[in-house]
Amino acid sequence: MKYVLLAFLCLPIFVRAQDAPPAKPLTWYSIEEALILNEKNPRPVMIDLYTDWCGWCKVMDQKTFSNPEIIRVLSTYFYPVKFDAEQKPDVNFKGRVFKFVPSGQRGYHELAAALTQGKLSYPTLVFLDKTMTPLQPLPGYKTPNDLEPIITFFGTGIYLSKTYDAFLKEFKSKL
Repeated sequence: MKYVLLAFLCLPIFVRAQDAPPAKPLTWYSIEEALILNEKNPRPVMIDLYTDWCGWCKVMDQKTFSNPEIIRVLSTYFYPVKFDAEQKPDVNFKGRVFKFVPSGQRGYHELAAALTQGKLSYPTLVFLDKTMTPLQPLPGYKTPNDLEPIITFFGTGIYLSKTYDAFLKEFKSKL
């Protein structure tokens, strides 16, 4: 009888948990869309450089970019951009046309190489300020716990007045 009563008391909690709306997915922009949006309302840009064959890129999409707090911070402070580092179409960025370069088995896009200072690896996150000037490329997989302080540091502009180490001493995670 105790177990039936306990199950009955827990039922509303279970029902409420099932009724919770799923987190709204992150809205990704193309680099061209981010440039247009930035002209109207300047914001920093975070570019996710990926490739179709990159396993860690897919894991980051599933685990990091689906996290509600990561979505909230990126949506609030950035224009998040997805950029296939092996895409074929030309991209006009800051008055220069960047092209695909056939090389090896796959090739690469000149913009990806420029943004990573020639150090192509995937995934790589590239942060641009409001003027679309690159601030920092960060190669490698990032968990939500890894990414939250980084996007807060760049997104809120704290990088203009503090070092990352000083910022981390005060940072309080919301995860």
